[in-house]
Amino acid sequence: MKGFIPTELSKKQNYQLLTSAVAPRPIAFITTISEAGVLNAAPFSYFNVISAEPPLLSVSIGRKKGQQKDTARNILQVGEFVVHVTDEDIIEAVNQSAMNLPPDESEVDKIKLSPTVSDVVGVPSIKETKVRFECKLEKHLVFEEGESATDVIIGKIVKYHVDDDLIKDGVVDTKKLKPVARLGGKQYAKLGKIFELERPE
Repeated sequence: MKGFIPTELSKKQNYQLLTSAVAPRPIAFITTISEAGVLNAAPFSYFNVISAEPPLLSVSIGRKKGQQKDTARNILQVGEFVVHVTDEDIIEAVNQSAMNLPPDESEVDKIKLSPTVSDVVGVPSIKETKVRFECKLEKHLVFEEGESATDVIIGKIVKYHVDDDLIKDGVVDTKKLKPVARLGGKQYAKLGKIFELERPE
């Protein structure tokens, strides 16, 4: 087995090793709104749920050349955001939303998605998605290493939205949802074979 020491690797090398080994990763498609009222949308695969009670999720947003990305800045300024689950039907649009735009331009407008009013938060949701979580900022952490920094956002889910044909008895039908996961580099993965295991008592 080959061993690596993180401090002896470049940022790119650490990124490549982690993202290709820690896979598959769910993709959070996040909408935020700026103080000026511009709707932002972007994908993040350093994302997962961290608690059911309270219902919390986390997303890590790396800074670019020391500057916060629009998503992190908007969340910290407004205190609200919406996380959409990325599925096969919207993956192309989600990928396009990673384009570099100035803060006063909306990715949602550029890729022609349909914003819809959220029920609890003031940030619009994306109509084309099948599962989404309206969130309020619970906690913000910053991790710094040399010239790099990452904003870790913990959000509290204040409302779930799930398409009617996907949910039964409070459980989402994952096969029907068809979630897409991120692998390393340019690779993505669709849902593969599903199997069950009994938990030991």
